[in-house]
Amino acid sequence: MASDRYRPPFDFGLGGVAIGNEFQFATDEQAEATLAAAWDAGVRYFDVSPWYGLGLAERRFGRFLSRKPRSEFVISSKVGKLLHASRDNKAKTYFPFTTSPNTPAFDYTADGVQRSIEDSLQRLGLDRLDIVFVHDLSPDNSFLPEDWETLFGVAEKGAFPTLTKLRDEGTIDGWGMGVNSPEPILRCLEVADSDVHLLASQYSLIDHSNAVESVFPAARKAGVSFVVGSALNAGFLGGEPHYNYGDENTLIPDQKREALTKLRAIAARHGVDLVAAALQFALAPDVASALIVGAARPDYILADHAALRAKIPATFWEELRAEHVLHPDAAIPAAR
Repeated sequence: MASDRYRPPFDFGLGGVAIGNEFQFATDEQAEATLAAAWDAGVRYFDVSPWYGLGLAERRFGRFLSRKPRSEFVISSKVGKLLHASRDNKAKTYFPFTTSPNTPAFDYTADGVQRSIEDSLQRLGLDRLDIVFVHDLSPDNSFLPEDWETLFGVAEKGAFPTLTKLRDEGTIDGWGMGVNSPEPILRCLEVADSDVHLLASQYSLIDHSNAVESVFPAARKAGVSFVVGSALNAGFLGGEPHYNYGDENTLIPDQKREALTKLRAIAARHGVDLVAAALQFALAPDVASALIVGAARPDYILADHAALRAKIPATFWEELRAEHVLHPDAAIPAAR
């Protein structure tokens, strides 16, 4: 892998989806306690977005991180959506549990990127972002005002060169796509000079074949790495009643339920915590530079942090391979 591409210096981070009230209401006190627990445990990478709670997650993260030495942590946020506050806002159309007064407007232009970063820094109370991800410019995003390929053309002329310029000037350290499907990442690798991409919902024990066969080889060729998000498929592998994201994520396909049942049975035979296995699996590929998990409770982030250090016997991975749960070429964690 090319050595001059930026990779996050910390391999584990706290994501802002849950703290942005994606799945249920969380109080400011819960958010503060979760961030404090993560910091005290040594977590120094934090990932947010204007989208998470329509500004709520950035405000909460910023309230905490603005009191910490800026040189001690890395933060990534997203561009592609501008937030407009108004009395007749449509915030709860997108996030039923948010308290935000904002309505989002998609904007992948050069001016939109600059405005988005400035707005994020205002909400965060920080002087810079380390990583910027172009967010949700993806065929699975039903909220896009036009088809994703048309908007990708806008980003190719606007967002991408603007972020490259900001990186080359030293304003940010790296940029890439932050999406739920592989097509935008693969296309970005062909047309732009990116550094690190957020794989949101594309690499987990239950769904990783396409990444192994298509996305990872392209990344190696381009010399880029990945921040892996949703290694638990939005909590599904940990027992939550939803699979990934979106309005219909509680309508879980039978195939996914059956796969989870099989994984649980194999984990039980080897005395393995499935959450620990899933998180360690997500960090195993050579192109995985960091893993982020979402949590809005201190005990959740502490459990995930500890899970990365749990010992997992080689026989567990061997059985997953033998039972064709794992792709033949999928990387498995080194013995800890």
